[in-house]
Amino acid sequence: MHIETSAGPAEIELDKPRSPAFLLLLTHGSGGGVDAKDILAVRDTALGLGGAVALVTQPYRVAGRRAPGSAVKQDEAWLEIVAALRKKVKNVPLIQGGRSNGARVACRTAVEVAARGVIALSFPLHPPGKPEKTRREELLAAGDIPVVVVNGGSDPFGIPAAADAAEVRVIAGQPHSFRTGFDVIQATVEPWLRRWSK
Repeated sequence: MHIETSAGPAEIELDKPRSPAFLLLLTHGSGGGVDAKDILAVRDTALGLGGAVALVTQPYRVAGRRAPGSAVKQDEAWLEIVAALRKKVKNVPLIQGGRSNGARVACRTAVEVAARGVIALSFPLHPPGKPEKTRREELLAAGDIPVVVVNGGSDPFGIPAAADAAEVRVIAGQPHSFRTGFDVIQATVEPWLRRWSK
């Protein structure tokens, strides 16, 4: 289905059981899609716990662009997407997350949407080779909302410090786009999703 936003239409794949335990929104990296294997691993875990899951293709990707552009406009569109989906899946805890750029959006907007938790896959702490251009403040923007980070040990975008999130799981040898370790991703997010479903 499509949701109209101020940045154009977003495309949503919504799996909703009859009485969902929670609503999980997941979105992609800057040039990728919601079919990334790590996103699908989290989706499958959430569905197995009785959650509703919305895979969100953001407006800039629907329009065929690879770069998200203005973070302010991207976040505005995300807030509109969340509001529309909360009307479809009511009165349950909201969890949001994504990979890479999508993880940044999820952290930046977590407080405003009153998320119960954030799942950050391959959080890009800094551009490759530029650790001085840190995005740590975006990770910390979630405030007291617990953030679970899963990064590859060989990620050129860096790895958040353990103290900056509720949990930081590092999968040894994996680059920014995971090639293996999907079972580890599932094992990491499962107890958090179970906790948020109560």
